[in-house]
Amino acid sequence: MLLAIDCGNTNTVFSIWDGEKFLATWRTATMHQRTADQYYVWLTTLMNLTGVNVDIDEVIVSTTVPRVVFNLRVFADRYFGCRPLVVGKPECRLPVDVRVDAGTQVGPDRLVNTVAGYDLHGGDLIVVDFGTATTFDVVAADGAYIGGVIAPGVNLSLEALHLAAAALPHVDVTRPEKVVGTNTVECMQSGVFWGYVGLIGGICSKIREERDRPMKVIATGGLAPLFQQGDTLFDAFEDNLTMHGLTVINKYNKDNPAS
Repeated sequence: MLLAIDCGNTNTVFSIWDGEKFLATWRTATMHQRTADQYYVWLTTLMNLTGVNVDIDEVIVSTTVPRVVFNLRVFADRYFGCRPLVVGKPECRLPVDVRVDAGTQVGPDRLVNTVAGYDLHGGDLIVVDFGTATTFDVVAADGAYIGGVIAPGVNLSLEALHLAAAALPHVDVTRPEKVVGTNTVECMQSGVFWGYVGLIGGICSKIREERDRPMKVIATGGLAPLFQQGDTLFDAFEDNLTMHGLTVINKYNKDNPAS
C-alpha cells in the first residue's frame, strides 16, 4: 500500500493509494518542527478513527519545504520499513523531461502536476495551481515541463493588502454579487476575485499566443472551483491532481528500477 505525501508551504496532505483508488486523504498544517513520531501518532489515529486498517510499505513525498524531508524520511523508515521516494532527488526519476535553463531548480509540486496533467489529459497543457502562490505550468505536446509563471497566491495577496493598509479589513475570498462594490469589503472582494479572473485569463491567453497552438487549461487547488464561476477559465478541474501525479511517479520508478 502506498502513502503519498504532498507537503506545501501551508498544508501537508497524506493519501493512501491501494493501486486503483485513494482509500483516504487527510490534511494537516505544515510544520517543519513536527517529528517522525508526531507524524505517526497523527496518521494512525486518523486511520483508526476512519477504519482504514492497511499495511503501508511504500512512501513517496513531494515537498516545497526542504526542512521537512529529514523527519519524513525517518517517519517512513522507522514505522513502515521503507526509504521514501522524494520528488526532485536524483534517485526519483520522472516519466517526463524537464526542459528549462541549466541550473534552474523546479519546484517538486510543479513537476508532479506536470506528470499528472499529462497522464490525465495529454500534452499541450497549462496547469493552474491555486496554492500559497498561483502557479502556471506549461506542458509540451510530449509531456515535458517547459516552464511557467509564478504569481502571488490569492490569500497571500489579501493578507498583504490587509497588513499594508491599516484601514482595510481582512476579508474572505468569494465571488461578489456585482463588480462595483458599495462598501469596503465588497470593493476588496471584487478587486481580488475579478482581478484574479483577469490575471488567469490574461496569462493563459499570452501563453497560448507565445506557444502558437491550442492549449487546455487544467486547474487544481482549493480555490479553483470558486474562480471557475467567474468565467470559462478552465477546461477541467482536478481536485487530486498532485496526489495522482505522485502515484504515477511511484509506479514509473517501480517499473523502471535503477540499474
